[in-house]
Amino acid sequence: MPRDKAILKEQISELSKKELKDIVLKLAGKRFNYEFLLVNFLDKDTGELTLFEEAKEDIEKLCEKEYKGRTIQHQLVKKLNACTKRIREFTVETKSKKLEADLVLYVLEKQFAHPIKVFGARFSGYDYKVGLLLKKLISIVTKKLHFDYFVDYQEKINEFLSKLHHTSNRINTVKELPLQIDPE
Repeated sequence: MPRDKAILKEQISELSKKELKDIVLKLAGKRFNYEFLLVNFLDKDTGELTLFEEAKEDIEKLCEKEYKGRTIQHQLVKKLNACTKRIREFTVETKSKKLEADLVLYVLEKQFAHPIKVFGARFSGYDYKVGLLLKKLISIVTKKLHFDYFVDYQEKINEFLSKLHHTSNRINTVKELPLQIDPE
């Protein structure tokens, strides 16, 4: 049901400054409200960067956490799912595609830091998940960022593509990825 903004403005104008502060502090207790306030009102210049650093710390903690699974690949899928969920949460309030690309790249670097033998398992779904995340990074870099940023990501993406195609080319998602990305 839509709220009448005129009535809301009238009700807010009747509140004292202390009551308004209390309301804002109460709302800021929830992460999404805090992020909204930070990016749009409290720290317009570096708020997104602050949220980026917080997301990076959270991803680091998620990567250190132990996950249950039959195989290392199953555990890594759960870890990767948690990391991609955190990336989605980061992108709710931040509109910077550069920071989103940096966060996705950070997660992918962690995945490709594992020994190459974790890729290529038949039934884990890990290669598929990594392929989806790499596809997302390629999409951001080639379609949503200015061309000047392309060079910053090209070498790493091509390295990831090479490793993934070498180990997991039987998966359609990986097959459909380019062998490398080049400036057009």
